[in-house]
Amino acid sequence: MIKLLKRNVALSIAGGALVIGSGASLIFTGAFSATPTFFGYGSPYGYGTTATPPAPTQSTVSYRLFGSDGGVFTFGNAGFYGSMGGKMLNKPVVGGADTLSTTTNAAGNGYWLAASDGGVFTFGNAGFYGSMGGQMLNKPIVGFAPTQDGKGYWLVASDGGVFSFGDAAFHGSLGGVSLNKPIVGMVSDPATGGYWLVASDGGVFSFDAPFMGSMGGTKLNNPVVGIAATPDGKGYWLVASDGGVFTFGDAGYFGSMGGKTLNAPVKGILPTSDGMGYWLVGSDGGIFSFGDAPYAGSEGGTKLNSPVVGIAD
Repeated sequence: MIKLLKRNVALSIAGGALVIGSGASLIFTGAFSATPTFFGYGSPYGYGTTATPPAPTQSTVSYRLFGSDGGVFTFGNAGFYGSMGGKMLNKPVVGGADTLSTTTNAAGNGYWLAASDGGVFTFGNAGFYGSMGGQMLNKPIVGFAPTQDGKGYWLVASDGGVFSFGDAAFHGSLGGVSLNKPIVGMVSDPATGGYWLVASDGGVFSFDAPFMGSMGGTKLNNPVVGIAATPDGKGYWLVASDGGVFTFGDAGYFGSMGGKTLNAPVKGILPTSDGMGYWLVGSDGGIFSFGDAPYAGSEGGTKLNSPVVGIAD
């Protein structure tokens, strides 16, 4: 049974959205009507209408997992082009991305890894366009996002500072702004070339990207750990460490691990190329697939040298 609800969500600087468009800066405070579609935590109740996933039709399945020691694990037809596993790192890896992760579900021919000190490591056909390695940072790097053509990328720090390289345009940041909770991730908007940042309390901050709502100001069972965009840029998913999934805009809800017992916390979410499904990954390498996301294997139950910190296709 689907229950249709509607309510206003109070927004603040870290609980709502900071929208920065071309030539203008707007801060939304007070009451703002945000309409998420569905969220998990073991309940089918949310906002809007449900999305029914079609049967899986993808002929190619690929995803990669990244460990904090720089280890890379490949599944399906995802190629392995090297890793930092077994090598001395100044700081742990916090995320990565495939060279084709924002445009196709086919296996990419390269990938990037990013460390908390801003170091960037490239493999395969992933280009190196600069890093913050060796430079003084106010706060550690927590996220990485490539541009649509793969010729640039952004790094984001826990204070919301954004660093752009290659053809990645700088659209603004939260550096120097007081936040209720730290930033935990970012994703680029495939439609505008802008980006969204997400905080651990579910607050979403949009920069030259449409604001579709957030969980800021809403009591969460567990902190948000990641964000992913829909293929058309008209929506996004948030995922919490307990596997709860929150959807906004045209992002469909296809299930979650919220309310279920997990061996390890969820660390990230990866949508399928058509946006009709997604994978969740745990820090133990466990994979949970929903909608049209086919299961191609995992590291769950395998002894790892370091925890998994991200997933990319």
